[in-house]
Amino acid sequence: MDTKSSSSTRPILKSRLHALRLKLGFEQDWYMLLVAGLIGLVMSGVAILFIFPLRFIEHWTGQADRSLMLWLVPTVPILGAILAGLVHYIIPGHGEGPGVTKVMFAVHRKKSRIPASIGLRKWLASTLTIGSGGSAGAEGPIVTIGSVIGSTIGRLLHANPQSTSTLLGCGAAAGLAAVFNAPIAGVFFVLEIILRDFSIRTLTPIVVASVIATAFTQSVLGNETLFATSATLSVEPFTWREIPNYLILGAICGLTAVAFIKGFYSTEKAFSRLKVHPILRPAIGATLLGILGLLYLVLINPDNSLPGFYGNGYPVIIQLLDPEHYFTDSSLTALKPALAFLGVLVLLGVLKGLCTCLTLGSGGAGGMFAPSLLIGASVGGSFGYIVNTLEWAPSASPAHYALVGMAAFVASTTHAPLTAILIVYEITRSHEVILPLMLAAVISTIVARLLYRESIYTVKLTDQGVRIGAMSDLTILHRLSVQDVNLDPAVSVHVNDSAESLLELSERHHVGDFVVVDDDKHYVGMVIYSDLREALVYREAIPLLQVSELMREDLPTVTPEELLDQVMDKFSRYDVHSLTVLSDPKSGAISGLISRSKLMRLYQNELDKD
Repeated sequence: MDTKSSSSTRPILKSRLHALRLKLGFEQDWYMLLVAGLIGLVMSGVAILFIFPLRFIEHWTGQADRSLMLWLVPTVPILGAILAGLVHYIIPGHGEGPGVTKVMFAVHRKKSRIPASIGLRKWLASTLTIGSGGSAGAEGPIVTIGSVIGSTIGRLLHANPQSTSTLLGCGAAAGLAAVFNAPIAGVFFVLEIILRDFSIRTLTPIVVASVIATAFTQSVLGNETLFATSATLSVEPFTWREIPNYLILGAICGLTAVAFIKGFYSTEKAFSRLKVHPILRPAIGATLLGILGLLYLVLINPDNSLPGFYGNGYPVIIQLLDPEHYFTDSSLTALKPALAFLGVLVLLGVLKGLCTCLTLGSGGAGGMFAPSLLIGASVGGSFGYIVNTLEWAPSASPAHYALVGMAAFVASTTHAPLTAILIVYEITRSHEVILPLMLAAVISTIVARLLYRESIYTVKLTDQGVRIGAMSDLTILHRLSVQDVNLDPAVSVHVNDSAESLLELSERHHVGDFVVVDDDKHYVGMVIYSDLREALVYREAIPLLQVSELMREDLPTVTPEELLDQVMDKFSRYDVHSLTVLSDPKSGAISGLISRSKLMRLYQNELDKD
């Protein structure tokens, strides 16, 4: 009796679980949550192993005396670049561009499949580049490494391309979240920049991986923010009188970001044209970096610390986010001497941008995110210092402008304002400046996109014919209607005409699809090219056929107000080249034909605009 009872409850339980999976959207891939958790756990360990060597090198160089620093600054970057060049030579990669660009190329052109060797190559080369003083960040490499791990796991599980893309995103988000201690920003970086997909099926596993990676990394490295600074304290409430200041700062960041993007890819092209072995190109860039570092150390830097534009630049960012940095030691109301201090601030941002171009443009490995944060902090701090010096309207501390400048510059280089706002907020925990962060980030993105359509990650993709819009495909099709498409004129035939008339019309008008009308010139069906071509196999029977015998009445029609996502769905269900557009479906009045090719051409044009 008990056996029968238990056997009867199993189908019920199974059906309820089946219904639950359907409601949650995990009927086919519910296991993704478990795999995402595993990826998060793995990436926490990878992030710790990746961070520790860089932190150790940073701590060791901070204890070197000035005489040793004068030797280390010009020579160590060259040595690191040579070793990184050897890594690139021994472990060859592909030419799609920097790390995040490679990941995006894999998502959009290779079904999210990235060779495992790319992860090892990026890990070794970026550690050598950043650890030796190269001007680059750690976020690009850890995103690439995480993407490789997620892609590899997807292949091992024989996942379909969509699931592999999600697992790739899990690895990328988990890596970024663990390094920056910013799980929300890690999620949105992947959704907004790499995958461009905010669906619940994609979002849920990525959130799981990001949270688990952050939690385990925090248990080892602690819960401190990446930029622990007093800028998070004693912030005056944001008022409407400060809006003009942040509008101007956003515009300035947008302008400088465009200059940085163009400068980077001009530098990359210049180095690619050098007739030297690829191994030596990073060393040439490192040599120029070393010369600039030595000049900065001798002429400007009074102490024996590493030049601020070396490495990831985090210590300098922490300094720029400290309100006391901008005032004299004896007073928090008296600013430091104007011209000299402002000159150093501006020079720091210029040198960081130039040295990042030299390091990464010559073939060094690393990310763009950390350099963008430092350049943005320099631009914002300089602007805030000028505002305070001129006593121009109500203003906050220059440190707060530096914080806002970080978000604005990152937003304008990546064209991802949401990610920029969240990551700067999470790594500083300064909720008091969230409103100016949002305003400046959006303005800077608008300015940058008006001046230059491509972001730092998409320029190389565009050169290879990969066009990525600023929104998802579905959103583009949702906001366009049939009225936006140039319609083809409809060539009409009467339902009782001979099939021979179709051949004459085809030769005269060079068309293959015909609209069939009744005596009142109203739509009754279509004759499509493929059906006409099949009839021509028996050409001797054509004079005996009528249009009504070749006509298809099952094809849907569309209206001028119909959205293109609905039209695309009709094209997918009926394999035809054209559909009839009716200005009045009740009467059957015909406006023209909408073709699949013109719809797709409009879609591609909208991608270019975005």
